[in-house]
Amino acid sequence: MFSVGMELNMKLVRSKAHAAVAVSHASILFPYVLGVLLAYFLFTDLAAPGTTFTAFALFMGISMSITAFPVLARILQERGLSRTSLGNTAITCAAVDDVTAWSILAFVVAIVGATSLGGSVLTLLLSLVFVAVMVAGVRRGLPHWIGHERLAEQEPSKATLAAVVCLVIAAALSTEVIGIHALFGAFLAGAIMPEAHEFRHKIGVRVESFSSVLLLPLFFTFTGLRTQIGLLDGAQDWLLCLLIIAVATVGKCGGGAVAARLTGMGWSESLQLGALMNTRGLMELIALNIGYDLGILSPRAFTMLVIMALITTALTGPLLTLFTRKKVVADGLPKPSRT
Repeated sequence: MFSVGMELNMKLVRSKAHAAVAVSHASILFPYVLGVLLAYFLFTDLAAPGTTFTAFALFMGISMSITAFPVLARILQERGLSRTSLGNTAITCAAVDDVTAWSILAFVVAIVGATSLGGSVLTLLLSLVFVAVMVAGVRRGLPHWIGHERLAEQEPSKATLAAVVCLVIAAALSTEVIGIHALFGAFLAGAIMPEAHEFRHKIGVRVESFSSVLLLPLFFTFTGLRTQIGLLDGAQDWLLCLLIIAVATVGKCGGGAVAARLTGMGWSESLQLGALMNTRGLMELIALNIGYDLGILSPRAFTMLVIMALITTALTGPLLTLFTRKKVVADGLPKPSRT
């Protein structure tokens, strides 16, 4: 999550905020509403014992709304779309989506984890104070604390790496103590890292090598051990799983495409943007593990949602190809001549 936070380009977000906010929030709101409606029909069968409908509905909504920012960035790079207008818009929308979705998830976790209304309010207030301290205080002070000479070094020293790791652990511990999960602190620590002298890139190379080789495979193994495909032992279970996949795809892809079209984009690019926003991947799996740990999702629900996350991510490439071909076909049609 620290690596994901470092990939967040706030300058790009601010430069394209007018279009990105509309598309990203529509691609959150529409699937969120569909997820809450779907929860009404699935609560009896798929909610974990002892959980409330409010907690289950809120979590089903957020599980439909997440976009995997890192996965989307890799897809754009592999397809050569990173420097195109569509690629810039997609990465900005995903960044705004990421911030908004994780903020909503923190809100949901705070409500579910608190034992009373007063506890929920206190958790949310402490979360806001933490964000304010990190953004207004730590972000501005970091370049001075680390030192401009160390920021400019070609390779960060061991002392610099140790200081960064300590900051990440302290931020993660703070959000865990507050009650909104350690992952949020790690994400915010990455988002406030200095950008001068490509410091984020230099730290990212070292952190990502460790996380992608060791931590990421362990996380996927851990998630795989929790995913019990054998629990889906009948046609009804698989139909419910297909329903969840369909609702997630229509909500995310459709909501993003319609919003993009309303901002002035053509239908082909709007559909491509919607397909990109439907990428869930790693971020969805992290959110699902949080829901499982909180006792909101039953093992069957967790399994269905993991399958949904994998299939919607796998669909991104084929959908992009399909919508690109439609554009090529449309561009190749003879245009009516003027008389």
